[in-house]
Amino acid sequence: MRVLFFGDVVGKTGRRGLAAILPKLRKKHKPHLVIANGENAAHGSGLTVKTASALFNAGVDFITSGNHIFKKRDQAEEVFAKFPGRVIRPGNFEGQLIGGGWGKVPVGKTEVFIANFNSQVFMENQFEGLISSPFKALDKFLQNVPKSSIIIIDFHSEATSEKRAFGFYADGRVSAVIGTHTHVPTADAQILPRGTAYLSDVGMVGAADTVLGVDKQKAVNGFLTGRFVGEGMVESSEAEVGYAIIEIAGASGQAKSIRSFVERVKI
Repeated sequence: MRVLFFGDVVGKTGRRGLAAILPKLRKKHKPHLVIANGENAAHGSGLTVKTASALFNAGVDFITSGNHIFKKRDQAEEVFAKFPGRVIRPGNFEGQLIGGGWGKVPVGKTEVFIANFNSQVFMENQFEGLISSPFKALDKFLQNVPKSSIIIIDFHSEATSEKRAFGFYADGRVSAVIGTHTHVPTADAQILPRGTAYLSDVGMVGAADTVLGVDKQKAVNGFLTGRFVGEGMVESSEAEVGYAIIEIAGASGQAKSIRSFVERVKI
């Protein structure tokens, strides 16, 4: 099975960039399943019915998320109600929250399990509620999944140390651990010793020549002055698109290969 995984889709430029490149990638790589992280799709923070619909209409099959999924809480609840089973939140968010932390997608005769976990390091103040251990949440999740299943994990994390540790903790128990959140692609796509595909961060789908999708001059000024005014989101005519292609053996659920890419696309 071949899975195409897009990094954090940021704003309108990200949505348009994904829509522009996906037909080409489908023709070239012929993926059986397309996943995208959508927590930044609504002008850089949150997900709405409109922005989720744009991703699905572009050809995405399943949307994962992260610490910003409830930034537009009322609209996020509408998303989970409208697209049950196709959008997930981190499964280790504690509290009375709508939505689930994992889902399953039929791909032909095979069920693919997709789970989302949020890291704890440097994330303490980035979510309104409590974030429990993603390691323990993974153990709990796997109790509900048959052995040798195809399992894709979106690990939404700031620290590469925690990502690496989580990857090794999950190695041999899941098909792939794909890191999101930093918007900066890493060069460590690999198959871990026990057969799990791993990538610290797949990058973003957003405005090129920006600081994580934010206007570069506003970002620089913020660091110079210590005063970060507004979000400074940029919408442009050129998108940077980070994605990964994962090949998985259907019989064992083990990964055969993983490749990561960054492309620019005019929109």
